[in-house]
Amino acid sequence: MYWQEQYNHQLIYHNPLKSHTDIKDFRLEGEAAFSFPLQRLRMENIKDPKEGQKSNFVLWCQDHFPENIAITWDFWPIREPGLCILFFAATGKTGEDLFHPSLAKRTGIYDEYHHGDINAYHVSYYRRKWEDERQFHTSNLRKSYGFHLVSQGADPLPSVVDANGPYHIELVKYQENIQFYINQLLIFQFYDDGETHGSILRDGRIGFRQMAPLIAEYANFNVFQINKK
Repeated sequence: MYWQEQYNHQLIYHNPLKSHTDIKDFRLEGEAAFSFPLQRLRMENIKDPKEGQKSNFVLWCQDHFPENIAITWDFWPIREPGLCILFFAATGKTGEDLFHPSLAKRTGIYDEYHHGDINAYHVSYYRRKWEDERQFHTSNLRKSYGFHLVSQGADPLPSVVDANGPYHIELVKYQENIQFYINQLLIFQFYDDGETHGSILRDGRIGFRQMAPLIAEYANFNVFQINKK
């Protein structure tokens, strides 16, 4: 069942991602270039991909969001290879705000996000970085601290040569339940028992990550507060 049939929802955040003004308060970890050639956010790496993890980056929304939300955005892949991730419910490991000065500085290196001093869920989609990912497309949900793969589903997104976006992506988190959709197709769902990999993560921040040398575009970033019908 599609999530909007399951939940009442109220828009609490909208960002068209049409210009630099729309991301002026966002926080970048790592180095990246942002442009808006088609009135949507284009993100690409600055550092040489040969530098490995040092060439990747995360862009965080400035807001701290409550629990029980649906996150939606439009996505266009422009250049491969690479990989996209959405972090959500991200906080310090002991409940600090993600940007609290007591937390270690983060620079886009992946280990800092799954074995640093933060907790988060993160879904990796459009996984085209490594050869095995390009040969068999999946979307993966992980829970951190740690590198726990908790759910996985087939990724229907085509490679760049056949892509004809926008692709509408939706991440729904209600209490212990997480669902992930692309163009209203349910890709995976996960029930967090709050025990196997630690307590359920609730409120927190949202961030977009890219792995070099991927170029991708984003628009119509929305967050809804939801509750069961």
